Amino acid sequence: MRRRTFLAVIAVALMAATAIALAPDWRKTFDPLPSWNEGTAKHGIINFVRRAVTEGGPDYIPPDKRIATFDNDGTLWVEQPVYPEAVFVFDRMKALAPQHPEWADVEPFKSALAGDYDAVARQGDAAFQTLAVAVGSGLSDAAFEQTIVQWLETARHPRFDRPYTELAYQPMLELLSYLRDNGFKTFIVSGGGIEFLRAFAEKTYGIPPEQVIGSTVALSFRMDGGVPALLRLDRATAMDVGPVKAQRIGIVIGRRPVFAAGNSDGDLEMLQWTTMTSGPRFGMLVHHTDADREYAYDRASAIGHLAEALDQAPERGWIVVDMKRDWRTVFGFENN
Repeated sequence: MRRRTFLAVIAVALMAATAIALAPDWRKTFDPLPSWNEGTAKHGIINFVRRAVTEGGPDYIPPDKRIATFDNDGTLWVEQPVYPEAVFVFDRMKALAPQHPEWADVEPFKSALAGDYDAVARQGDAAFQTLAVAVGSGLSDAAFEQTIVQWLETARHPRFDRPYTELAYQPMLELLSYLRDNGFKTFIVSGGGIEFLRAFAEKTYGIPPEQVIGSTVALSFRMDGGVPALLRLDRATAMDVGPVKAQRIGIVIGRRPVFAAGNSDGDLEMLQWTTMTSGPRFGMLVHHTDADREYAYDRASAIGHLAEALDQAPERGWIVVDMKRDWRTVFGFENN
């Protein structure tokens, strides 16, 4: 009896060993980007990461140099028909309007109070920056962040009728996780206000506050009732778009990224700074081509305008992600 039991155990062990030997390598069959369709974009990302982490290989990147930077609006979450932060600023302006009767007759406040996003957009980035500074002036950083968090909990996108944080792109969430799983440090580099971004970036993207770079306002250190506080002043210090993105990466991160992703001409200099140098580099543009599941826009759009960067992509070797073709899923809730 004991002999038969022993032989049975041996037989089971041999079958298990055979099964393991014949099974495909899980590292080759595991799909780190399940919401991406098979194609040039997905394969390019995976090949870059595999080469970057292969010690002894020609494209190996030491862990301390695995820096990846991402634009936010239109790259990590929806930016149409209006930037989410612009909706927040306009909503807050309406709430504060009774305290500021002078806004009624002065631009860009007049157009903002009328809900005329296009009129504000025609006045340029400086106009929106003026509004963004005004709605938080005099508040502490902590109080302003709490105002943003409360707004995010109640605001809904006009088309999808969902919280904006549910409109993060599922393929990009997978990409962020995949990079971090392979030793990359992920940063947001956005034209959005840094406080606005920090209010949701960690919970939504897994990116902590210290890895968020955005537009900033001047702060003042004050003792408020014996408690130290940082108060927002009515003056901007940095508008983090275009060449300023590259400058701020140099100042804040102190290392040139090896991976950068954007979706508009506002990300052009970040992509150039990342890729136009020696060594393994990866540049990526998210091209909005899916009007059915999200939006389709590029050259003619004031929001997420994409022309020069799109034209440079073939020459620079940047991957252009075609949302309609390359993404099996756009938003996580599509799978629910």
